[in-house]
Amino acid sequence: MKKQYVYGAAAAAVLVIAVGLFVGAGPQVAPQSTFVLLDGSSQTTAQLKGKVTLVNFWATSCTSCVAEMPQLIATHNKYRAQGFDTVAVAMKYDPPSYVVNFAQTRALPFKVAIDNTGAVAQAWGDVQLTPTTFVVNKRGEIVKRYVGQPDFAQLHALIERLLAEA
Repeated sequence: MKKQYVYGAAAAAVLVIAVGLFVGAGPQVAPQSTFVLLDGSSQTTAQLKGKVTLVNFWATSCTSCVAEMPQLIATHNKYRAQGFDTVAVAMKYDPPSYVVNFAQTRALPFKVAIDNTGAVAQAWGDVQLTPTTFVVNKRGEIVKRYVGQPDFAQLHALIERLLAEA
């Protein structure tokens, strides 16, 4: 019986520490990385400052990614005039020709990057599951991470709140 209390107390202590670290951490600064865009240009995370930005890691072979793309397009179009931007980062295993074809045939209105080396996914927390989406505020801080398709109504409410911040 005493062993169970010891294990329970140890588990509770670990949980308290983990929650304390998570709650006390606050927003995390977006990692320094360079997005290589389909047109050959590049953009850095430093250039994202001043805008609310959605960074979406995806792949053409990911059915959930393809399914959410129309909503990402609609979200981008709804808020871009207010200082919102989107960067869709194709995973390193995605053939560049597939990414280019997808972006062209769907007329993606936002920046599309190819992460040929996997360095961007690594910098953003070793992203391996797609879709994984980050919302970055105007100060360049990650305020939300979604693994899987986001609840778009909640995402829109968050974007509106962040756009309203000075």
